[in-house]
Amino acid sequence: MSARRRLGARWRRRRPLRTRLAVATASAVAAVALIVCTAAFFVVRYELYHQLDLSLTQSATRVTQQSRGEAPGVLAGECRFLSAPACAQVVPADPAGDADRYLLPVSRPAREVAAGTRAPYYTNITLFGHPARMLTTTFGDGRALQVALLADSVEKGVRQATWLLTVVGAAGVLLAAGLGSWVSRSGLAPVARLTATAERIAATRDARHRIELPPGAPASPSHRDDEVTRLAITFNTMLDELEQSVTAQRRLVSDASHELRTPLTALRTNAELLARADRLTDAQRDRAAGALTRQLREVTGLVNDLIELARDEEPQPLVEEVRLAELVDHAVAAARTHWAGTVFTVHTDDAARTHTLPGVPARLSRLLTNLLDNAAKFSPPGAPVEITLTTTDLSVRDHGPGISPEDLPYVFDRFYRADAARALPGSGLGLAMARQIARAHQADLTAENTPPTGATLRLTLPPADAGATRSLV
Repeated sequence: MSARRRLGARWRRRRPLRTRLAVATASAVAAVALIVCTAAFFVVRYELYHQLDLSLTQSATRVTQQSRGEAPGVLAGECRFLSAPACAQVVPADPAGDADRYLLPVSRPAREVAAGTRAPYYTNITLFGHPARMLTTTFGDGRALQVALLADSVEKGVRQATWLLTVVGAAGVLLAAGLGSWVSRSGLAPVARLTATAERIAATRDARHRIELPPGAPASPSHRDDEVTRLAITFNTMLDELEQSVTAQRRLVSDASHELRTPLTALRTNAELLARADRLTDAQRDRAAGALTRQLREVTGLVNDLIELARDEEPQPLVEEVRLAELVDHAVAAARTHWAGTVFTVHTDDAARTHTLPGVPARLSRLLTNLLDNAAKFSPPGAPVEITLTTTDLSVRDHGPGISPEDLPYVFDRFYRADAARALPGSGLGLAMARQIARAHQADLTAENTPPTGATLRLTLPPADAGATRSLV
């Protein structure tokens, strides 16, 4: 048994899914067809013999009424099919009272029926070289009556039913094989398309390919669609995400190489200049060393930001309940030191002072620092940067030129800088990192223009029961 199971498992592994589905469907339909044909055969056979048994019962009743006092022996020797008179004879319980010869076979059960110790019964016999059906029943006074009718027509009907049902069963098996093949082809056609698309993507490494969906299929899976269509839609959605990820990765590499080219060139120039320090004055040497140190710091910061952004997710730090108001105060104090010419004003309501949210203090501090640096960078000298904190959001408003409508959709993209900001310091990663940190804390960071001048960056905080750190832990 175990060897057969292993053989069946090996066959299933080696055969494609389409073949296995076709065989399974054909086997199920063929089994149903064979069961129906077999059941029909037994029903037809039962009905034919049942009609013959009714005729035997009627014949026995007539003989009993007409020959109640007859002595043991043959009463009628002509046998017909479903017609009277039937072959009939009376058999005594005691073999000593037998007549010289009986037409129908007399067995021990027939003597027992005559003696009243056995119930009447039907049996199949051969009479005059032809099949016949015989009824043995009681006749009274220690006698039994045996009547028989020829069964040629019944046997012929059974043979015809057997042949016809065999043909029908064979046709059913062939039809099952055709249906199994059709079902496997039509049912697995979307799966075949999905497989072909996956193989094409694996061969070409081009995530722009999509699976062709049936006409009228929605863009997103729903419970009303069949499972294969939902699988195709989900696979297309996964391909969309993959294409976006590949595109973002290529753009990140391209932008990073572009942003690193200038500082690396400056680093190499200053390093080569310091290599000839004996030709420089002390002031020139100190200026070159300072520039080299500053550029190294900028490149180090840029590389660190790239590493964090390339992960596209937050690390797995220790999460704690954070009072955002305290982080805002600390970030504003640091910003005032760094941006001495900018006025920072903080408005915090009383509820926000005690409000907490789960998060990582260092990451939230980095987010606040990036928002404040961005606002201070675009604010005119002496113009205020307004920070407003409530239990639902944090807004940072500057009074600079604002964001042009064509730049507004891209302010959170990596390395994106508007034309007006290209002369300002920075690499274009600050707001991208701020949004990544916000999303990791299940918050939403948006940008908008604030009339009459300036722009507002708004951090919408998650509700208290939103599970804000599920992507962090």
